[in-house]
Amino acid sequence: MRAIWYEDFGPAKDVLVSGEKEAPLPSSGEVLVKVAYNGINPVDVKRRAGGRGDMTDPYVIPHLDASGIIEDVGESVDKSRIGERVWMFETQWQTPHGAAAEYTCVPNSRAVHLPNNAGLDEGSCLGVPALTAHRCVYGDGPVEGKIVLVTGAAGAVGNYAVQFAKFGGATVIATISGDKKADLARKAGADHIINYRTENVAEAINEITNGAGVDRIVEVEFGGNIETSIAVLKTNGVIATYASDANKEPNVPFYQLIYKNIVVRHELVFIMPEDAKDHAVDDISSWLADGRIMHHISETFSLSNIIKAHEAVEGGAYGKVLIDLNAG
Repeated sequence: MRAIWYEDFGPAKDVLVSGEKEAPLPSSGEVLVKVAYNGINPVDVKRRAGGRGDMTDPYVIPHLDASGIIEDVGESVDKSRIGERVWMFETQWQTPHGAAAEYTCVPNSRAVHLPNNAGLDEGSCLGVPALTAHRCVYGDGPVEGKIVLVTGAAGAVGNYAVQFAKFGGATVIATISGDKKADLARKAGADHIINYRTENVAEAINEITNGAGVDRIVEVEFGGNIETSIAVLKTNGVIATYASDANKEPNVPFYQLIYKNIVVRHELVFIMPEDAKDHAVDDISSWLADGRIMHHISETFSLSNIIKAHEAVEGGAYGKVLIDLNAG
C-alpha cells in the first residue's frame, strides 16, 4: 500500500518518506479501513517535529484523524460493518501505524458510523478537535442556561465548542483576533464576539453579563489568559483547558482561584475517560445525522503533497488541512 512515514524527528521536508508498506490485517476487535481522507492536527506535526515524546518505533505513519470505508473486520467484530462509511479517531495513538496510508486498522470503537448526509472529507475533520471540544463544554454537566466563554473560537477546537455549547442551550461569548475569524465564530452560533486584540476582554464580558460573569471557559491559552479568566468567572466556575502554548509553564495564582472556588479541568483527549468519549461520540453522531455541525476546511492536498500539507498546518492555516487519499 502507499504510505507516508518518518524514521526520525525533524522538518517535514527532511524526514517524511513516501513509499510502499505492507497493508495491515485487523486483529481481534479491530476493523480494516480503506482511508479516504486524513485531517491533520497541530499535534500531528508537533509529533513529527519531535515535540511530543521520544521516537519509540523504527518508523511512524502519522495522523490521528481520518475517514474511510471498512473493508474487513477482525474476530469479535460484526461482519455487517464491512462496507460502512466511518470517521476515525486515535488512529495513531499508542501505535506507529496512523492514517497517512491507503489502509489502517483501528479498534472497532474508534471507527464511528458516518451518516450519508456527511461527506468523507467532513468526517476526517472530527476526531481530536471535536472530542476535545465536547469534553471541554460538557465535562461538568449540561450547559442549558449557562454562559460559556470560548477563547480562540475560530480554531478547530474552539469553533466546535461554540457549536456544541449552542446545541446544549448555552449563551456563548467568543474571543477572536480578526474580522474573518469573527465571521467564522458568528456562523458557528456565538451570541457575543470580542476581539481580544482591540478590546479589553474582562471589561467587555462584564458589560455583556451585567457584571455576573461566565459559568465556564473553554480555554486555548491557559497561562496567557489566567488573570482574565479569574476576573470573569463566577464563583464555582470552571476552566476547561486544552492548551497553553504562549505560556507553557504558568505560575498558578492559587489563592485567587480558591477564593472563587474555581475548578481547572485539564483535557488531553487521548486519556479522557472512556465514558466521556462514548458521550461525545453519541452526541456528535446525532448532530451529524441532523446536519447541524459546521466544518471549516482550509486546503486539501494529495498524499504525495504531504510535506506542503504539514507546512500549511505549521504556518497557521485558517481552517482544517486535509489529505485526500484518492487524489494525485
